[in-house]
Amino acid sequence: MENKGLTIGHLFPDLLNMYGDKGNILALRNRLLWRGFSAEVIAFEKEEPIPFDKLDIVLLGGGDEKAQLLAGQRLQGQRKELLDYIEKGGVMLALCGGYEMLGRTVSQENETAMGLNILDICAEAGANRFIGNVVIQSAVTGEDTKIVGFENHSGRMNIGNYKPFGKVILGHGNNGEDGNCGVVYKNLIGTYLHGPLLPKNPHLTDYLLGQAFLQKYGEPVSLTPLADVAEKEAYDYAVNRFING
Repeated sequence: MENKGLTIGHLFPDLLNMYGDKGNILALRNRLLWRGFSAEVIAFEKEEPIPFDKLDIVLLGGGDEKAQLLAGQRLQGQRKELLDYIEKGGVMLALCGGYEMLGRTVSQENETAMGLNILDICAEAGANRFIGNVVIQSAVTGEDTKIVGFENHSGRMNIGNYKPFGKVILGHGNNGEDGNCGVVYKNLIGTYLHGPLLPKNPHLTDYLLGQAFLQKYGEPVSLTPLADVAEKEAYDYAVNRFING
């Protein structure tokens, strides 16, 4: 019997790990290992070429403005490979600055910089920062569920006609005006939510794993339910605390 597994690419952890993105990697890796699947995690530093066609999940995190600019400049050299990966259904989670990088512009203090233009979305600098806990309602996983996270951004994202990741129940989301949070395009999810995001939301982690298995093997792979006692307690506590005070 084939030992199924996934290869996870962590882009530029030397530059983009301000918001605990290693926790997201560990959530993906551990939920594979706990079920008996193999899990390979490859961290790509800023000077290393990235073989996107060999990766099953890609994580692009956030960092300070200088780090985000350096990461964006590095990815410009592999823009076509990244675009091909996304267009072919590659699974990707882009958080905060990584989310902005995929658009036409990236918000910087008092100015904007050019993005990768992978998606026709636009982030502009705002006058103040949106900071705090966030709860959204999202149907991305196939069920209408709540997702919890934390936001800390001055960017104001406009996603145009793309599908949002979810609708804001608590917090600001993309821009504090339209009620949207994040963006979904094929198997790409971009969002300002971090904290890290995946350990707080095991249902979202399993969704990403399931999509990656489907993309890699051409058929669904059964993900044995996990007890998730601590995860569910933390999730329920966060939802109840954030919404009900």
